[in-house]
Amino acid sequence: MTPLPWIVRFAPLIPPGGEVLDLACGSGRHSRLMLERGHPVCAVDRDVSRLSDIAETPGLNVLEADLETATDPFGPGGILQERQFAGIIVTNYLYRPLIPGLFAALSENGILIYQTFALGNEAYGRPRNPDFLLHQGELLEMAEAAGLEIVAYKQGLIDDPAPAIVGQLCARRSPNPVGKS
Repeated sequence: MTPLPWIVRFAPLIPPGGEVLDLACGSGRHSRLMLERGHPVCAVDRDVSRLSDIAETPGLNVLEADLETATDPFGPGGILQERQFAGIIVTNYLYRPLIPGLFAALSENGILIYQTFALGNEAYGRPRNPDFLLHQGELLEMAEAAGLEIVAYKQGLIDDPAPAIVGQLCARRSPNPVGKS
């Protein structure tokens, strides 16, 4: 699969050589992109079978974990506990309890690139369950509350790769978090 345009657009902002977390990585299209760009990658998904063709690639750490029923991956005993990443990519996935840990795992000057489905997507296909759809401005509000610097944000209809209603965010953990001194 081709990497999403939103991810490709902001990938160059990830500090060179910094490790990237591809959370709920699926087939690994963004892991592959980051490896091509020279980043070490930690790819996490509940089913890593679609990564078998690149599993032995130097710089790739594949972790299999059910992010919703297992131990909080960012919490005590979690597979990502106390890990810091120069870049974090999340696409087509929303599990709200993970958001605080996800934001906390972003290193200083690290870049978060997030795109997932939002309310209104029901008209275009799956997901339709509101538990898996962002509310208007929700991702932006969570990032601002966490003190992240907003690089870009959009929510609405996209046509590429297929029509969908999505929320898109690119944010940076600045050395002096917004609202903190």
